Amino acid sequence: MPADSMIDILISENIAGAPVDALRSKFKVAFEPDLWKNRKALTEAISGARAIIVRNNTDVDAALLRAATNLIAVGRAGVGLDNIDMKAATELGIVVAFTPDQNSISAAELALAFMMALARNIPAASADTCAGNWNRNRFMGGTELYGKTLGIIGAGKIGFLTASRARAFGMNILAYDPFLSEDHVFLRQLCADQVELDELLSRSDFVSCHVPASPATDGMLDAARLRRMKKTAFLVNTSRGRLIVEEDLIEALKTGVIAGAALDVRRTEPPQPGELEKLPNVILTPHIGAFTVEAQERVTRTVCADIERLLAGQPALNPATPFRLPQRKA
Repeated sequence: MPADSMIDILISENIAGAPVDALRSKFKVAFEPDLWKNRKALTEAISGARAIIVRNNTDVDAALLRAATNLIAVGRAGVGLDNIDMKAATELGIVVAFTPDQNSISAAELALAFMMALARNIPAASADTCAGNWNRNRFMGGTELYGKTLGIIGAGKIGFLTASRARAFGMNILAYDPFLSEDHVFLRQLCADQVELDELLSRSDFVSCHVPASPATDGMLDAARLRRMKKTAFLVNTSRGRLIVEEDLIEALKTGVIAGAALDVRRTEPPQPGELEKLPNVILTPHIGAFTVEAQERVTRTVCADIERLLAGQPALNPATPFRLPQRKA
């Protein structure tokens, strides 16, 4: 797209549906679902845009924001903001709108699905049976969720929804979240014991991660922390891949430090296939936690509505930057 091409909204990833069609009826929209892969073309295209809508692949860093001299709004179709330079956006007066709750249920359900799949070794049993076998005895020895302890790392909205569903299976809940007081309504409703991270790891049968990527969480689950877990414990990560030191996890899975793991996210996405993909006690999915029909309908509808509001000079309903009306001018 030529640099002088003036557009209202640039969509640099695969975000589509009726809400996007509605935006097209009111604004000039450029839909370029693979644009995030081409930095030069992205920089040229955004220079003439008033708003951009992204998922988690587009690197909306300070340099890109400064090149976007007409930009007043960034719409993040999702909850994570680690691909957006929030400091630069705030300094430039660019409003970032996101969807903090709209995909929470889908992410929580995937975490529960992972726990059940790990507990009963469902992927291996399915593959073996589809190969024409009927090896009931081979797959004896799975474990129930009932009576087990679930450790929730990050008891925000998704962590809360995951834990509340786990309680329906009769699980006991431990929570680690330094940003929540022991009287927080989430912890009270879960009847959860709030503990330090090392205690959570040592007491839990299942550990499920629900924290954002940040300097504080980068590599928080390393070899030393993994060794604190039970040898029979399972690790689930549906939040951000940078939480786990993958080399340490591979070693822990290979040597029996923990029983298994399920990961929807990786440190680099997409990852280069390696040792992790070859292990029998790991389940891997391609960052699909939010990718249900219902969640994507909610996410798309919410982010498109906020972008429309911002372009009309109204405040966003879901701002991630300090609340303000757009100030930037072409």
